[in-house]
Amino acid sequence: MVRGLYRYVRNPMYLGVSLLLLGEAALAGSTGLLFYWAAWFIAANLFVIAYEEPNLRRRFGSSYQHYADAVGRWLPRIKPYQPPS
Repeated sequence: MVRGLYRYVRNPMYLGVSLLLLGEAALAGSTGLLFYWAAWFIAANLFVIAYEEPNLRRRFGSSYQHYADAVGRWLPRIKPYQPPS
């Protein structure tokens, strides 16, 4: 069952942290924070792609694959995801 923000984007917590860091960099006008965000985003992406998603595919099989095909990793959907019945 898919609930909450996960109906719109697969990684809402990582996306929230990413947006927070980008906002701080913009408000402070800090290139250092921008580089920190870039390093964090690369690390989060590598973790998600190399560890989280393969484990979820093994655990949930085709239902996770359908979800992953329908819901973006970082870019939210406009309409909430509805799993096939």
